[in-house]
Amino acid sequence: MQIVREIDNYKSDGRPLYLALGNFDGLHRGHQQLMNNVIRAARNNDGTAAAFIFEPHPIKVLFPHRELKLLATPEMRSELLEALGLDLLIYNSFSTEIARLTPEQFAAGILVERLAVKAVFVGFNYSFGFKGAGTPEMLESFGKQYGFEVHVIPPVKEGSEVISSTLVRQAIEAGDIEYAAQLLGYLPKVEGLVIEGEKRGRQIGFPTANLGVAPDLVIPGKGVYAAWARIGTEVVKAVVNIGSKPTFHPEYPVSIEAHLIDYERDLYGKTLRLYFTARLRDEQKFEGIEALVKQIGLDRDRAAQTLKSFHASGLAFTI
Repeated sequence: MQIVREIDNYKSDGRPLYLALGNFDGLHRGHQQLMNNVIRAARNNDGTAAAFIFEPHPIKVLFPHRELKLLATPEMRSELLEALGLDLLIYNSFSTEIARLTPEQFAAGILVERLAVKAVFVGFNYSFGFKGAGTPEMLESFGKQYGFEVHVIPPVKEGSEVISSTLVRQAIEAGDIEYAAQLLGYLPKVEGLVIEGEKRGRQIGFPTANLGVAPDLVIPGKGVYAAWARIGTEVVKAVVNIGSKPTFHPEYPVSIEAHLIDYERDLYGKTLRLYFTARLRDEQKFEGIEALVKQIGLDRDRAAQTLKSFHASGLAFTI
């Protein structure tokens, strides 16, 4: 998959452009259905399957004081899009100048003049242009006016709920890993560099990798989890604690600590990715180290068994 940063650097390869519009945070099952439609249409018409995404997320520019937790970094999103089979990803900076474009200016100036789209694919609730005034119906009208197709993808549901990035965030923050995985179509994951911690885990016989995660990324709620840990191309079992270490501190920032089962190599400075499979228990405060060590041993064994069963199911880590 080709990645182009900034629309001014895009050069057509001469094939018709089939374009997905949206932010696609997390690339959940609704997003995947939209992408599959784009890719299928491009393949059937010897075209290029592409996505156009503003970066940073428009909310971060328009409402800088509003907290917005994201499901994936741009790099992780690119990886997911490539796994689906997308040909081209255009990341374009979002600014207050772009935010002032009217819906028609966006359609005529960006979609037609700069990208010369053959067809555009959007979700049922897509909005664009100044103050989000543009709707899918308005985009269809512009398509007829300027000569490009518009395909509006209906909502994808899990039970009675419409799948959305917000719903996925809520599930992950609540620690409901199984539900989040159903919404995403793959295991929720968190990635970061292994940083130095208090090194207490090594002292009590359970060395942990402390994960430094970007502050604007969603992480699972406090508790203990079974997860697969990936270092490079190697994947090992892990038990992960997310919390504030109440046994040792009255107050402490939330940290992510992963004990990699039967793995003893140094991980400092390396990138570690955790694929969460199940929440094992709530965070607890223990009376002392002995009780904590006993519980960690039980958590490790339960995580190992949970992951063994999960692996046997044949489910994939990613799309």
